[in-house]
Amino acid sequence: MAMNDEMILTLNCGSSSLKFAVFSLIAEPRRLLHGAVVRIGADDSALRVVNETGDAIIDEAAPCVNHPAALDWAMTRLEAVVNVSDILYVGHRVVHGGPDCDCPKPVTAQLEARLRRLIPLAPLHLPANLEGIVAARLRLPRARHLACFDTAFHQSSSMLARRTGLPRAVEQNEIRRYGYHGLSYEFIVDHLRRNEGEDAANAPLIVAHLGAGASMAAISNGQSVDTTMGFSTLSGLPMATRCGDIDPGLILYLLQEKGWSASDLQTLLYEQSGILGLSGRSGDMQALMATPVDADAREAIDFFCFQARKHIGALAAAMGRISRIVFTGGIGAHAPEIRAQILRPLEALLPLRLDNARNADNDPLISSDGSLIKLNALNTDEELVIARHTAAFARGEGALARIHQ
Repeated sequence: MAMNDEMILTLNCGSSSLKFAVFSLIAEPRRLLHGAVVRIGADDSALRVVNETGDAIIDEAAPCVNHPAALDWAMTRLEAVVNVSDILYVGHRVVHGGPDCDCPKPVTAQLEARLRRLIPLAPLHLPANLEGIVAARLRLPRARHLACFDTAFHQSSSMLARRTGLPRAVEQNEIRRYGYHGLSYEFIVDHLRRNEGEDAANAPLIVAHLGAGASMAAISNGQSVDTTMGFSTLSGLPMATRCGDIDPGLILYLLQEKGWSASDLQTLLYEQSGILGLSGRSGDMQALMATPVDADAREAIDFFCFQARKHIGALAAAMGRISRIVFTGGIGAHAPEIRAQILRPLEALLPLRLDNARNADNDPLISSDGSLIKLNALNTDEELVIARHTAAFARGEGALARIHQ
């Protein structure tokens, strides 16, 4: 049955995927459906769309060469269930907004040009983000488009947290630490506020967004204090295919002594390292744990958990106190073995206690009743954050004046 209410489309374009959702255009947006095109650029690309009750309404496979083709495929199929002309606003996830973007921005020719200049700062993500913006603008020319930035949440961090250690003459303009996964962190803070009140949202907490991309943030008073990612999405925790923190001297050694080119190094650091590089099998943590684990795979898992513990300790020290740790993302919310391996050694250092049964069941609360630091495993929802920002943007234009929640 076709939907005939005014709607928001959210888009999240990854390097080889396009995730989307359709929300009702009301004060608190309601998700009507969501889906994804995966393995873009391969012969076995797949499109799957799920309605608000969790039923798959579209599930098919076909070759898909790029993001514009993926969006065209998805929109063409959605026309059977959605009146596409009722999509009045499109909210885009954009990984990097540069040093001056502290809030969502309307998409303009000037903004697109600025984002293109920022591609060297996020070469794995921004090209796909921009492809999605252009494709959506052409496919939905009547809609208004809003860019929501993952870096914006961390604009509240102090100058100390932004410093790189390079000379001031070098550390100017775009050269600084940024931080990413901001839409996820924003959702968690807002979730705590809505469900537990202002005191919970304002308390000092660490949020661990653990997935194919992984980072952590120290958050106090609902604002970013520090985070594990810095100038690029490479730093911090080891990830599916990204290295995480690495000694800059090693990069110089590979360049100067081993003859590596900058292009080869970029491929190594972004696409061949992390869990994939250490295991020699896969960058998918869940896939590694679902099969018999050999010595290399076990070491990759152990290395990930070891680094996660180190970063929790460092972020706790940066804030000086901590009342809660929230695990989110595909691994953080759904891998109890990983959470246990990260947290158990910390019980001797911090006043926290993991509840085995709650953790095994992926309960929202995974700490024991006597734990002084609360432990949570929560699903994040970046799509909803984008939809809320887009609804607020629409409301500012008067588009919601006649629509009641």
